[in-house]
Amino acid sequence: MTEKTELDIAEVARRAGVPASTLRFYEEKGLISPTGRRGLRRQYDPGVLERLALIALGRTAGFSLDEIAQMFAPDGRPRIDRRKLAAKADELEHRIRELGVLRDSLRHAAACPAPSHLECPTFRRLLDAAASGGVAAPGRRVPGR
Repeated sequence: MTEKTELDIAEVARRAGVPASTLRFYEEKGLISPTGRRGLRRQYDPGVLERLALIALGRTAGFSLDEIAQMFAPDGRPRIDRRKLAAKADELEHRIRELGVLRDSLRHAAACPAPSHLECPTFRRLLDAAASGGVAAPGRRVPGR
C-alpha cells in the first residue's frame, strides 16, 4: 500500500464526522486500527470509513460498542448475527410503540381543556404508567421487559 492511499487521522475524522478522540477511543476498544504513523499522526486504510459507517449504524440502532465489536471477524470483515439484528428490530418496534403512546399523550395534555393536567384522565394514565415503570426514559430499559 502506498502512502497516498492512506488517510491520516484528521482526514478520517473529517470524512466520518467524528472527532479524532472518538477514533482513538475506537482504537482502544479494538474496533479500528491504524496501518501505521506518519510522524505523530495515525494513518488508516480507506476501508476504515466503511467500518466507521457500520459502527455508526450499530450505535444508532442501539447496539453497545462491545456488541458491535463482536460483529467483526478477526480479519475485520463484518460478521453480523442475523438473530441479533432481528432481536434489535423487535426492541426498536417495542420502543417505537411506547414512544407513539407517549407522543400522543403529551399532545393530548398540551391541548387538554382540563383546568389542571392532574385533572386530565389521559395525563393521569400517563403519570400512572410512569410511576409503575411503564414509561422508560430513552435508552433506559424497563425492568421485566
